Amino acid sequence: MSPVLRYTLLRFGLLLLVFLVLLPIPALSVLVKAMLALVITMPLAWFLLRRWREESASAMAEAVARRREQREQLRAALAGEDGPPEGDAPADSRRE
Repeated sequence: MSPVLRYTLLRFGLLLLVFLVLLPIPALSVLVKAMLALVITMPLAWFLLRRWREESASAMAEAVARRREQREQLRAALAGEDGPPEGDAPADSRRE
């Protein structure tokens, strides 16, 4: 499971948990309980889910770097710059 998906599911789970804790309070409407759960979940997630937040942030940073490199390679190819040397070509593109 990707770190971003895991973090998202943990955030939703924490929101659901806080909402279920607030559910038995009779003085509040369901809408107010949901909004209160959202507000309470924000700081809780900041502290409780720190490890998973950092993992997802690093995974997103790696994906951005990988896409940036691919974009630069594509731009170079479209600009007509030379590709990799002949000896570095993939095996399936070599002629035997």
